[in-house]
Amino acid sequence: MDTWASKSPDHTVEEVVSSVASWLSQADGITISGGEPFDQADALHELLRQVRRPGQDILVYSGYALEKLDLSRFDGLIDAIIADPFSLAHPQTLALRGSDNQRLVCLTPLGRASLGDQERRLSADERHLDLMFGENEVFMVGIPARGDLSKLSELLRAQGHQVNTTQDERVFDERD
Repeated sequence: MDTWASKSPDHTVEEVVSSVASWLSQADGITISGGEPFDQADALHELLRQVRRPGQDILVYSGYALEKLDLSRFDGLIDAIIADPFSLAHPQTLALRGSDNQRLVCLTPLGRASLGDQERRLSADERHLDLMFGENEVFMVGIPARGDLSKLSELLRAQGHQVNTTQDERVFDERD
C-alpha cells in the first residue's frame, strides 16, 4: 500500500501512450499494474490496443480473482496476468508476485514463451528493488520484499527526511 498514491491525477489514454511513445519500440514487454487496471476496463482495453507491438509481451496485474475477470474482450491483448489480491498473510517467495496466493496465468503462446518460466520460487540473488530519483519524485521498479519499505523509511528518517507510510497510523487518520 505504501506505493499507492492517495489521490492521483486523472490522465487520458492518449496522455499515457504519449508519455511512453519514445521508449515503447525498445521495450521487451509492458507491465500494467495498479491501482486496479480492470476498474477502468474500457481505458485498459484502449491502452493495450494502442501500445500492443509484435513480439512484446503484456503482463497485467489484478487484485481480482481470475474467475471474476471478464477477459474475453482482451483476447490477444494480454499475454499473462497475475491475479488475486495481495495478502500479508501469505509469504512472498514466488517470482513476480507480492504474495504467494497470487497466480500467474499465461494466456497466449507469447505469454507462455516469455513469462512461463516465472512459475517458480525466487532465488536470493533475484531479490532487488531499483530506486530512481527524479527532481521531486522517487520511482521504484520491482516488488519490494517484506520490510524493505520500512528499512528505506528508517534510512531516510536518519538522514533528516520526513517519511509517511500506510503503516503510520497518522496517515490513515488523515485520509479518513
